[in-house]
Amino acid sequence: MTHARHLPDGFLWGASTAAHQIEGGNTNSDWWEFEHSSIPLIKEPSGDACDSYHRWREDMDLLAGLGFTDYRFSIEWARIEPAPGEFSHAAIAHYRRMVEGARERGLRPMVTLHHFTNPRWFTERGGWAAAGSDELFARFLTAAAPVYATDVAHACTINEPNIVAVMATAQAEILSGKAVSFAENPPAPDGATTEALIRAHARAVETVKSLAPHVSTGWSLANMVCQPLPGAEDVAAAYRHPRLDVFLEAARGDDWLGVQAYTRTLIGPEGRLPVPEDAERTLMGWEYYPQALGHALRHSASVAPGTPLIVTENGIATADDTRRVHYTAGALESLAEAMDDGIDVRGYFHWSALDNYEWGRYAPTFGLIAVDRETFVRTPKPSAAWLGAAGRSRVLPTHA
Repeated sequence: MTHARHLPDGFLWGASTAAHQIEGGNTNSDWWEFEHSSIPLIKEPSGDACDSYHRWREDMDLLAGLGFTDYRFSIEWARIEPAPGEFSHAAIAHYRRMVEGARERGLRPMVTLHHFTNPRWFTERGGWAAAGSDELFARFLTAAAPVYATDVAHACTINEPNIVAVMATAQAEILSGKAVSFAENPPAPDGATTEALIRAHARAVETVKSLAPHVSTGWSLANMVCQPLPGAEDVAAAYRHPRLDVFLEAARGDDWLGVQAYTRTLIGPEGRLPVPEDAERTLMGWEYYPQALGHALRHSASVAPGTPLIVTENGIATADDTRRVHYTAGALESLAEAMDDGIDVRGYFHWSALDNYEWGRYAPTFGLIAVDRETFVRTPKPSAAWLGAAGRSRVLPTHA
């Protein structure tokens, strides 16, 4: 029998969301425009999403009631700065109320400052690769300081910048008429966008620290968990470096580093391999591989030694909640083993709190809580109670 592992004092135990995926009506964002541009990757628009812009109190009530102690959510740049240099005091006040609401419910808020979406005007001027993007991001963070300046202990500057850089390449390929498959063979990240995001992260850390020195800052990376076949170690390292390691290297010396892991990528002598034919797949088409989390933590610790780690996303897209519990138990077992081996992990956030808009479609259900698309009624799944209970017991649920 697996021995009970108690969560360390101060260990973060929560669930994550992203503004565009749950709020609804994010009409001023580049993704809203992208969703209405008849691109094959987009199966349906986000529309009302989960209507969490209005129902965030209910979401937080559920998470707190389930036992979670932490909640990671993002603020939407397109709402706060709808036009260049024009800031919405109402939007800033809205997100400030969310921070205060979380605290009132006993939830510690982790605020993500950028989660994939940009204001339309920012993308129209060239996005991250355009000159001065880091200055514009810093200007936004300065204006948004009332949101995070008090009652927030952790701020994530940019979510999955390595995927943002991949998306920059993909958008260019789509515009040129090339077919793109993220699930099977995502393109390499855009180099200029990579460099710009690293600059923007450094500038964001500097900005947040200057305005709120107590806030612990870091960024969250999509860990690819590249596993080489025998003899393909150098190929795997070459494949991984521009897609992950260069971003991990940029996190050295940060207050913390966010680790996000879902599956693995097998690498052969010729490069990336498809998912094995006999493997179980999730609704994303990814291999069911819960041990990915432990691998991701160990690799992140090896590339950014001394930087504390926080699991900011981990979960599974499935319609079978028993598989969600089984997957998460396996992932948490690999996390516990990494911690037993001395890896400095400070928290775990499950993806996602809610079934939400998964960047082009609603079919992949990652949520601990189901959401009716018409009535917006929230229904916690058994996995939500199972996972949330650890917040009260402070014991890691490593088996169902």
